[in-house]
Amino acid sequence: MTEAKIIQKIKKKGYKITSQRRAIIEALLVPDRPPTAKDVLEIVRDKYPDVSLDTVYRNLNLLAEIGCVIKINLKNSETSRFEILKRHHHHHLICLGCGEAVCLEKCLLDMHADVLNNKGYKIVGHAFEIYGYCPSCYNAAEKSKEV
Repeated sequence: MTEAKIIQKIKKKGYKITSQRRAIIEALLVPDRPPTAKDVLEIVRDKYPDVSLDTVYRNLNLLAEIGCVIKINLKNSETSRFEILKRHHHHHLICLGCGEAVCLEKCLLDMHADVLNNKGYKIVGHAFEIYGYCPSCYNAAEKSKEV
């Protein structure tokens, strides 16, 4: 999703486009991996030194709520990462060692949505993460066991 499409979606939902909100969107587009709220704060503070972490969280949660951002929950910490929805709804495989998040191209719920709908459920959202170790972290853990 481009910055212009995100801004259009925010306006359509009745929210204002503030300079800080625009800076937060820009910060999400910069990193090579999904940033944490603190990562976004560091980027935004270059331009707006007085912006607070609360402001960043409020805006990230708003962007997630309106479907512009995916919130990636990291199991081994209280931190989440935030990723602009670039293609389609998807889930992640998350390394418990380094926090790397690998995109899974298909949504596993899509395979069962017809069953849930036939039971009368109206699905309004879901989250699904798989936790494990990337090859680097797994190999490092195995080597430390050998000692």
